[in-house]
Amino acid sequence: MQHFQYYIDGQFLEGEARFDSLDPSTGKPWATMPEAREADVDRAVSAAYTALYDGPWPKLTATQRGKLLYKLADLVAANAQKLAELETRDTGKIIRETSAQIAYVADYYRYYAGLADKIEGSYLPIDKPDMDVWLRREPVGVVAMVVPWNSQLFLSAVKIGPALAAGCTMVVKASEDGPAPLLELARLIHEAGFPAGVVNILNGFGPSCGSALGRHPKVAHVAFTGGPETARHVVRNSAENLASTSLELGGKSPFIVFADADLESAANAQVAGIFAATGQSCVAGSRLIVERSIKDRFVALLKQKAEAIRIGAPLDMATEVGPLATSRQRKGIIDLVARSLDAGAVLVTGGKALDGDGFYYQPTILDCDGVASPSLVNEFFGPVLSVVSFETEQEALRLANDTVFGLASGIFTQNLTRAHRLMKGIRAGVVWVNTYRAVSPIAPFGGFGLSGHGREGGMAAVMDYTRTKTIWLRTSDDPIPDPFVMR
Repeated sequence: MQHFQYYIDGQFLEGEARFDSLDPSTGKPWATMPEAREADVDRAVSAAYTALYDGPWPKLTATQRGKLLYKLADLVAANAQKLAELETRDTGKIIRETSAQIAYVADYYRYYAGLADKIEGSYLPIDKPDMDVWLRREPVGVVAMVVPWNSQLFLSAVKIGPALAAGCTMVVKASEDGPAPLLELARLIHEAGFPAGVVNILNGFGPSCGSALGRHPKVAHVAFTGGPETARHVVRNSAENLASTSLELGGKSPFIVFADADLESAANAQVAGIFAATGQSCVAGSRLIVERSIKDRFVALLKQKAEAIRIGAPLDMATEVGPLATSRQRKGIIDLVARSLDAGAVLVTGGKALDGDGFYYQPTILDCDGVASPSLVNEFFGPVLSVVSFETEQEALRLANDTVFGLASGIFTQNLTRAHRLMKGIRAGVVWVNTYRAVSPIAPFGGFGLSGHGREGGMAAVMDYTRTKTIWLRTSDDPIPDPFVMR
């Protein structure tokens, strides 16, 4: 059993309580984790608040902050394999994916290292004589960051990187499911030389840790990734401290395929879009909207590819789909598939939990044409694809927008003018055309509707962690007239 600690005010601590973390591939404990309670949260936020205004952090230049981020990026790159193995062990995400993703995470920290000294203010051509007015961008304050278990080193980098570049301090709450890689990241932050209290990393359960963090009076901003229901609690909590929020929430992303598309390419993208990460991705292309004339051919191609997927141990480089992260997650998928079949959806392939140890579930395709299937509106967060067909471009767009979510979308067509029409019409924060799941530190990422607000990635993310200060300077040496003397 491995033993992890959390990180507060530059120290690695045990906490008052501990709990076991389960290996999703076996369902058995593999490590013990510290469980943060309200007193731990208060200590962490107080450390971040002190570090924001006192000590070395506020005295550093933006360039010096950038150099610390560069050092962290190098440490992440040097330790990528260890971090990948920890994430795979604790969440069940396959090693071939965690290895590639975490190596790329270092580029996110490098990007924000370079942006640190490029956060600029502006001069206003004010309409009053003898006045100079300019705007400064300053750190928003102490940031509470709540990171889920899926892709957590990536989802923490898109928060930690821009917040540090902006000069904020922070408390990062790892998920109680699979917190090991984030707790290990704390060691790299410590080694990089960030002053004590600037970054604090802990983990715990919602009522005793997450709720206390979000409503803490010294928290100025909450950056949350998770589901809409939990986000509602986050927003209600923020009424206590009037903290601003950035929310990256769920998705039910449409994946539109026209008859003129390269079907082999589209099929490969669809398989990656729904079965990669065992479907546990907020951008999973879980709704296939396919032109009716090619539906049978395209679904048959997907069925063939789905049934050829190698399911196995996540630490095996040959494995293509691993287990779900928790038994709770698998139970929810089993129930939702059963309700969808009861509603009239037709099972194309999969649809079963695997026997034996671990939280495995088969890659599954449901034909939902003409059916009001729950699978079309509810986010599975698992390897389940729902299929509907369309006749016209207008019908495809209507089906794509028939959701309360609006995070990502995919369009596959060789018709450039059609692609441009759909790009404008789809209500989603990200539109991929003839590709899927592409990301970059340079490109903002975020959603519409119940998929949240705010952006991660690009300069837009830095703006979420700054606030504007307006400075007025009177340039005249003449005395200010007595306001009560009439002239």
